[in-house]
Amino acid sequence: MKPLIFSGIFVLLLVPMLAARQIPTGELDLESFVEERFSFQEEDIDYEDLYESLLQVHLNPLDLQEATADQLSALYILSPIQIDSFLAYRQRFGPLISVYELQAIPEWSLETIENILPFVQLEPVSSRQQIPGLSRIKAAENAYLIFRHRRIWQTRKGFTRPDTLHNGQPGSRYLGGPDDLYLRLRLQQPGDFSIGFTADKDAGEQFIWDKQTKRYGFDFLSFHIMLYDKGPWKTITLGDYQLQFGQGLVFGSGFSVGKGAETIATVRRSSLGLRPYTSVLEAGFFRGAAATYKSGNIEWTGMYSLAPRSANVQLIPDSLQSAESYLSSLVGSGLHRTPSEIQKKGQAREQNIGFNLQYQSNNRGFQIGSNLLHTLYSQPLLPMKRIYNQFEFSGRTNYTGSIYLSYNFANHYFFGESAMSKSRGRGYIFGIMSSLNPHIDLSLVWRKYDRNFHSFYGNAFAEGSRPINEEGLYLGLNFRPGRKINWSAYYDHFSFPWLKFRVYAPSSGNEWLTRFSYRPHKKLHTFIQWRAETKSRNLMATEQTGNSYLLATGKRNNFVWSLSLQPNQWWQFKSRVQHSSFTINGQNTQGFALLQDLSAHLGNWKFSGRYSVFDTDNFENRQFLYEKNVLWAFSIPALYGQGSRFYLLGQYRLNRKITVWLRWAKTVYTNRESIGTGLQEIQGNEITETTFQMRYQFNR
Repeated sequence: MKPLIFSGIFVLLLVPMLAARQIPTGELDLESFVEERFSFQEEDIDYEDLYESLLQVHLNPLDLQEATADQLSALYILSPIQIDSFLAYRQRFGPLISVYELQAIPEWSLETIENILPFVQLEPVSSRQQIPGLSRIKAAENAYLIFRHRRIWQTRKGFTRPDTLHNGQPGSRYLGGPDDLYLRLRLQQPGDFSIGFTADKDAGEQFIWDKQTKRYGFDFLSFHIMLYDKGPWKTITLGDYQLQFGQGLVFGSGFSVGKGAETIATVRRSSLGLRPYTSVLEAGFFRGAAATYKSGNIEWTGMYSLAPRSANVQLIPDSLQSAESYLSSLVGSGLHRTPSEIQKKGQAREQNIGFNLQYQSNNRGFQIGSNLLHTLYSQPLLPMKRIYNQFEFSGRTNYTGSIYLSYNFANHYFFGESAMSKSRGRGYIFGIMSSLNPHIDLSLVWRKYDRNFHSFYGNAFAEGSRPINEEGLYLGLNFRPGRKINWSAYYDHFSFPWLKFRVYAPSSGNEWLTRFSYRPHKKLHTFIQWRAETKSRNLMATEQTGNSYLLATGKRNNFVWSLSLQPNQWWQFKSRVQHSSFTINGQNTQGFALLQDLSAHLGNWKFSGRYSVFDTDNFENRQFLYEKNVLWAFSIPALYGQGSRFYLLGQYRLNRKITVWLRWAKTVYTNRESIGTGLQEIQGNEITETTFQMRYQFNR
């Protein structure tokens, strides 16, 4: 009893002293967060879904009084030793009194606290839930309406008068205007409920009410109603949602990107369960109902979904002079601008029935669970057979089941999942995250996905964009000799036992990254990063000999140097140099980009701007430059050729309820007279884009 009394007195005396120190505000700097963890951008990542998932965690913060090791790991901020240190501190001293107490946790620096505060809370939810139903909705903490308009001001070919084809018919053109429109309504009380509605119209799409083509004003509509902690029901949802359980072999939605500058925390998926879907991507989500029921240490989750999917439909005439349809492919672009694109909209129905059973030990250090997902299409999916896709899914039905587990022992996290699909193809992933000491963290991941393993909603750790036809071993390392210096690195060796698109033979490759970061004080941060990747691909047709396909090994190198300086709370500067090279079949090409950023925060105004120049030999050396955008929008242009790009972003808070953003961006090319191809082509060497956004907050 005496140790507990002395511990309590210690905490009560410590918190006022810590409160005197400056602690971060908890505001989310999206650019810094993404740059720290996923600093190398690639086109095969769904950034829109990534940022929407980040938004969900930010708006529904984790309760530190009850957070498990699995939930803390899912933030991709804390090392294993920091998680273990927090759990040990909470077990010893009990519930935290204030956020200032976080400074007393061993291994937690001010930088750690600054990173984690936007995603956590200490306020209990029980007091808020005592308010009656409708009144609680009206009093929601996160209640806002966002409207966004975006436009490219140069005229694309798709918006011009149609030309006449050789058969006398007019050419295809976009039916709608060049404006992107976006609307989001959100009412959310963390730990209680979430109600949301999202509408989106892409450039070229019509704003029209047409039941026959399933267009109701905006081209894409999404909604959800989600309730949290209602008696034994942990989560109940209606509308659009996602699920994340295990290591992502069956249910793998959400906030995960795999390999990047964060070499430890991002290799492991966490069982976050049901989450609302709020993105405007028109695939990769469920539409229907789902719920999680909790009984002691066991949680049951059941889901049902019946969602429309855009698809290419083909007809097979039979002997009775009727026709049977099948799906030659599913279309995930979400674009419905031309008559042919509109014809594909909602042509298929995808029905999903799934279950999850999960057990977690009393100390929350051990977790084991099982997933099952059954998928049924309205018509058979029969893709055209190619030399590389002989083992891809075909048919109407598929089921995928798995068993997963995770175990937390001191500073070591073991995790794994084993799955099998209807085709009897199997997928395996096993790994460990470990803090060897306060300065060194290590991660190791082995995965093996058969060429006939079919998982439509899988998002497991992989080199490819899907867990199929791959085997690999990943080793990650992070070394912190002091508070100012950090070195991270990884090496990944992977092989593809069967053919892939543009790789018509079994192949293998490797990838490594190293990053040295130096932060002498909070105002200055610099890092140097080098990444190299080796992969095989088919030689060009003109380089092939004989009837067999010949492969060549391509090697890609990327170098980044970045310097950020914030002399005071109002101004921030950032400079960056990027260089790349690509070598294949004896030919070497290169590219580079230079950029300078300036940001300012002056009263109700926030400004940021950038000027960048780029020069690349070809598309292989395109430069990805993450840019600031209006709230909860993203921009990562892939720049290639020669030219310059600049943008200005302004934010003004009119009053407590209304905030407006205006963004202007322009790219000027010096080595071309047209931009883009097909209906996206622009005659000229400039492309100008504006974005306007307004947010109205109801309860401010």
